[in-house]
Amino acid sequence: MRRVRIRLATAATAAALALGTLPAAAYASAAPATAARTRHLQIAQSQAIRQIPLQGAVNFRDVGGYATYTGGLVRQGLVYRSDALSRLTAADITTVAGLGLTKAVDFRIPMEVQYDGADRLPPGLAATSRPVSDLGLYATLVGAISSGDPVKQEEMLGGGRAEAYMRDVYRTFVTSPGNRAQFAATLREIAAGDQGPLLYHCTSGKDRTGWMSYVLLRALAVPRETAESDYLASNTFRAAYDAQVRAGLKQSGRMQNPDLLIPLQEVRQDYLDAATARMEADYGSFYGYLTDGLGLDLRTLAQLQNKLVR
Repeated sequence: MRRVRIRLATAATAAALALGTLPAAAYASAAPATAARTRHLQIAQSQAIRQIPLQGAVNFRDVGGYATYTGGLVRQGLVYRSDALSRLTAADITTVAGLGLTKAVDFRIPMEVQYDGADRLPPGLAATSRPVSDLGLYATLVGAISSGDPVKQEEMLGGGRAEAYMRDVYRTFVTSPGNRAQFAATLREIAAGDQGPLLYHCTSGKDRTGWMSYVLLRALAVPRETAESDYLASNTFRAAYDAQVRAGLKQSGRMQNPDLLIPLQEVRQDYLDAATARMEADYGSFYGYLTDGLGLDLRTLAQLQNKLVR
């Protein structure tokens, strides 16, 4: 029966593509403003993001709960996103164990794991390392802070340089074959019928994890504006923690102007726009990025819908 449903979903997706309706509704960069679209968007925005409260991670959330263009709802309890899990407490691990995770994907590069520590996970669950390049951002940040030199820090991060660096990082989510392969592998695992609840994360849970979530939600036909709101929500969940980090750096004397870090700590619409503009330039549309950039076929896209949307 499940195979029959998948074949039907695949056929429906193919038919919609042939008629030109699916990309316009689910994958186009800017869908037309219709009453139905507005209604679904209002429903999605009215639903609170389901954060999983933890002591050792501030940006751990359920990706589900959003309404789609098609009138469906993204199921909760199947996909989670987070910041680094190296500081989870014993109580946190018990909470995470209660989610029934069967896979944890770590987008951090080796240097991040070396400095921040390996994931702390429930017994029987080991992290799958799937590093996504940050263009040396983490090394640059460590170097700037450890220098303790305010002139050097200003030269490295000031004058709009931090913002430009972030836009370059986001473009590589689209342009780097290695990065695309990591995101694609994660999407295929999420779609797999035998894959249980899955978690993916990076260090702050906002950039690599934010792009992964944005792509997943839009692939599920969640409105673009809603997917953007989910991306930008990291600023809300991380604000207090990031402010404490800046205050600590100033008090310790390692940075005279820790506000230089704000462009690196925040997510911003123009960072996301840098990636989507590159995506449209290289692949013509979001759907082109899914199929040509990530190599996802119609069957996989249909499996995502069948599994995650009710």
